[in-house]
Amino acid sequence: MKQTLQLRISQQLTMTPQLQQAIRLLQLSTLELQDEVQTILESNPMLEQEEGESGAAEATDSASDDGLNGTDIDSPPTTENTESIPDDLSVDSSWDDVFDPGTTSYSAPNPDDRRDFLETASVSGDGLHNHLYRQLDLANFTETDRIIAHTLIDAIDDDGFLTQDIESIHHQLSSLPDVAGEPLEIDEVEAVLHRIQQFDPVGVGARDVGESLHLQLQQYDRGVAWLKQAKILVRDHLQLLGNRDFNQLARRMGLARDDLQQVVHLIQSLNPRPGSMFSDMEPEYIVPDVFVTRNKDQWRVELNVESIPRLRINNYYASMIKRANNSTDNTYLKNNLQEARWFLKSLQSRHETLLKVANSIVRRQHAFFDYGEEAMRPMVLRSIAEEVEMHESTISRVTTRKYMHTPRGIYEFKFFFSSHVSTDAGGECSATAIRAIIKKLVAAENPVKPLSDSKMANLLADQGIKVARRTIAKYRESLSISPSNERKRLA
Repeated sequence: MKQTLQLRISQQLTMTPQLQQAIRLLQLSTLELQDEVQTILESNPMLEQEEGESGAAEATDSASDDGLNGTDIDSPPTTENTESIPDDLSVDSSWDDVFDPGTTSYSAPNPDDRRDFLETASVSGDGLHNHLYRQLDLANFTETDRIIAHTLIDAIDDDGFLTQDIESIHHQLSSLPDVAGEPLEIDEVEAVLHRIQQFDPVGVGARDVGESLHLQLQQYDRGVAWLKQAKILVRDHLQLLGNRDFNQLARRMGLARDDLQQVVHLIQSLNPRPGSMFSDMEPEYIVPDVFVTRNKDQWRVELNVESIPRLRINNYYASMIKRANNSTDNTYLKNNLQEARWFLKSLQSRHETLLKVANSIVRRQHAFFDYGEEAMRPMVLRSIAEEVEMHESTISRVTTRKYMHTPRGIYEFKFFFSSHVSTDAGGECSATAIRAIIKKLVAAENPVKPLSDSKMANLLADQGIKVARRTIAKYRESLSISPSNERKRLA
């Protein structure tokens, strides 16, 4: 086989470091972007955070211009320190009297701030187990009972129910002697459990829902109406109540339907999961990326300037670069300056792409902003990609974990993309609109005789929307709506 040399022209897409950085920034959420910016600020001395009263968007634009068009290296900026530490303090003053203690102090809310004070407060959750342990520390327990109580609390799940039976817990503690040196009896474990069941929240430590509801009813005054009947119901007929078999339940208890309704209302005021109100997870807040407002019958999209990082090139360090110097220090400064320019350019590209996609979504879904979810149009990623002349994968990155603040609420960009079904008129109806119609039908149904999935499919067919019964069931489950037999009420 003869070897020859041939010339061939071809094109190949190369993932440069700049392109990789731009793609990575594009798929980050607002909170993740802030963490990424903080990391860059700590590692690159050429970048600094803009500190001033100008808008965030203007600061970002100016920072990008400095990064792309070069930096003035002839005259380093002068810095002015506006805060000075006094030489001495009065003997009767404290540090907080002179300096701002930071976030630990409370200041009056800004009247121009549209956010509620509680929305900006960081609250650490308190788990159910820690809440029970604190009550245990205050209770008068012997050393043996305290060990039993710790074992019982460890066996309680996040909903407040005891996950192990008394026999299993007694077997685990069988080697533990009591005060008199005798083997531990199961009655002692039962007695400690009864004391824990008096802790807050009421109903904690129960072995099932019926026992939890009965413990909560025990806390009511004896003069409460229908209390005796409610205790009988949760003790003997809770299964019938769960199956919504009100006719059989009324016959078993010998009550009229109106009286039974009063008993059921009393039980419905209880908490079937008493531990659910406690959580050790800190709340996570959504920071919208764009705001959608109405201005003169037109919908306007603006970037959330508060979430945009305000960065710029540090002119002082940039002025230290010598163009013809190849020393190690000078090379280090040059590399960091180039990386800073790339980062600012990628950051600016992210904001432009985000705003472009948001504008395209609002233009296509303007009926939703005018009339609500029932007017939502079907839309796929390809439609937006063709309009903004980008790849579908880029649109997917832009719409993931990005949120839009609208007069109707805060929605993820992905919310506006949905499949469609055909209508009798030859048009299309989005899945989001169908789910909104289902919610409307369920809200207006007769609670005594709720609508079945087949009935809702027929009602949609009367409106010209062809939807199968199983599709209705799938949409109903996605909305966390129970089946018709579980939605049945007395009145």
